Amino acid sequence: MADTNDERPRGGIHITNTGGNVTIGDRNTVTHTVHHGAGPARDPRQEELLQAVRRLRTDLGAVVESEATTALDTELAGTEAEIEETGAAAPGRLARLGRALGEAGDVAGLLASGVAVGQALAALLGS
Repeated sequence: MADTNDERPRGGIHITNTGGNVTIGDRNTVTHTVHHGAGPARDPRQEELLQAVRRLRTDLGAVVESEATTALDTELAGTEAEIEETGAAAPGRLARLGRALGEAGDVAGLLASGVAVGQALAALLGS
């Protein structure tokens, strides 16, 4: 009597985009769970800065663009990306953001979100 497993068609193995886990052979199982939006753990002060940065970037879209606001938005974008990727903005990034915020002071000072970024920076920089 023939084993039914021996009657299966045989073919090549094709594996694409495994994301890190591979299993080969009969009756193996792979479970892949995707956690969207789960980045590195963040210090609450870094999270506060991230939220303030996002609000200020949104608010800057409503003001007349200038060299200072463009530079500020560039630093805000870099800060946002760094916190998202690593969980924290490095001291050098915080210092550059502080300078850009100061240079765009007229505009940033009028926006509540600009004040919030300044306060979050002060808490992180200890000033």
